[in-house]
Amino acid sequence: MMNPQRRTEVEPTTRPWQLPMPRVAVVGAGISGLICARTLADHGFPLTVFDKGRSTGGRAATRRAETNLSFDHGAQYFTARDPLFARCVSAWQVQGVVAEWSGRVVKLQGGSVADTTPQPRFVGVPGMSALGTHLAADLAVRRETRISRVSPADGGWNLSDESSADFGPFEFLIIAVPAPQAAELLAPHPFAAAASGISMAPCWAVLVAFDGRFEVPWDGAFVHHSPLSWIARNSSKPCRPTGPDCWVLHAGPDWSAANLEDSPEAVGSHLLDALATATGVSPPPVAYMAAHRWRYSHGSDPADRRALFDPGAGLVVCGDWLAGGRVEGAFLSGAAAAGYVLRQTGIPDSAASGVRPCGHNP
Repeated sequence: MMNPQRRTEVEPTTRPWQLPMPRVAVVGAGISGLICARTLADHGFPLTVFDKGRSTGGRAATRRAETNLSFDHGAQYFTARDPLFARCVSAWQVQGVVAEWSGRVVKLQGGSVADTTPQPRFVGVPGMSALGTHLAADLAVRRETRISRVSPADGGWNLSDESSADFGPFEFLIIAVPAPQAAELLAPHPFAAAASGISMAPCWAVLVAFDGRFEVPWDGAFVHHSPLSWIARNSSKPCRPTGPDCWVLHAGPDWSAANLEDSPEAVGSHLLDALATATGVSPPPVAYMAAHRWRYSHGSDPADRRALFDPGAGLVVCGDWLAGGRVEGAFLSGAAAAGYVLRQTGIPDSAASGVRPCGHNP
C-alpha cells in the first residue's frame, strides 16, 4: 500500500468516466461527510450516507427544549476565508440557510473585557443544525446506523453495523468521522495509524436558560484562565425563538478532559459558578439547564492534509481534523475528498471544479 503521508497529492485519472456510476458509501453525516456526499450526488453517483446519530450535521448541532428554547451546543458560528467556501456561504445566505451574527464578541481575562477583531461571523438559521439539514436534502441517509466494521471486497467495500446488518458492495468508501473513530474502524489499513496520531480533546457544553436577562453588554466571549473557554448568548443569534435568555457555556479542553466522567448535573453547577466568576455578574435564576459531552471536539492535523486517499483501495478519509478544524475546515476536507473520487472516476477537471457543494435551493 502507498505511504499515507503521500496520498493527499493529486492522483492521476485511472479509469474513464463510466456508466453505471460507481457506488459510494459515506460513513459520517457531519459537515465534511455531507459536503463530500452532496458533491458526488450532484454528479450522479449513487451513494448512501451512514450515521450513528438521529440527525445530520455532526457538531453543527442545535438542541431544542420545551417550546421556546434553542441552543447551538456544538459549533457556535463560522467564518469564511477560503474563496470556494465564501461562495457557498453567500449562496446559503441567499437560500436562507445561514445569516450573519452581528453579536458583540469579546475576550474576558482577569476581570478585564476587550473587544475581538471585527469579522463576519455566520450561523445557521433558525439553528446551526439547519446547515446539515440543507446539505442532506435528497440524500440517502441511514440515521441511527453505527458502522462497526468495513472490509475490502473484490473491487470495493462491504460495511456492517452493530446489529450485524451488511451493506455493499461499494466501489468507494468515504470515512468522515473523528480521528479516533476512523483509526478504530480502518485498522489495519495504514490510514488507521495516520488517524491515531491525531489527538482530539473533549468539550463539555452547558445549555442554560435564565428566568430574566443575564446583564452583560456583549453576546459572546472567549474566556481565559477559567474552566470555561467560550460563552454565548444563543438568543442573540438571528431567527432564534423569543423567550428566556438562552446561553451556551463551553468548558476548555483541559477541564473537560479532567472532568470527562462527571455527571451532567455536576458539570452544569460547576460551569455556572465559573460563569459568575469570569463575568463578575451573578446570573438570574435558572429556568432550564442541561449538559452535553462532546467526546471528540477539538483536534487538528498539523500537516493540514485536507483528505487522505488510497486510489487502489477506493478509500478516502476526511474530516475537520484534517483541515485545521472548524466548520470551514470540515467543508474544505469534504470538498477535497469528493475531488479525489471525481478525478479517480475520470470526470473532467472542468466539470469537477464547476460544482459548488452548497446543496439544493429550497
